[in-house]
Amino acid sequence: MQQIESAIAKLKPKDVHKLAEWLREYREALWDRQLAADAKTGRLNSLISKAKSEYRQGKATPFP
Repeated sequence: MQQIESAIAKLKPKDVHKLAEWLREYREALWDRQLAADAKTGRLNSLISKAKSEYRQGKATPFP
């Protein structure tokens, strides 16, 4: 990790911004894969059931 931090510190500002954007996109892709895996294995089923129940009870609020 220290090597990565050292290499980043040597980058030009424009390259740091490009790297930051790439990292943001990479993190989002990781999140998407984890969410898909959790959905496939059923880990989200209880949350989905709870959300549907609360919606049916009128506890949902409109999303802005």
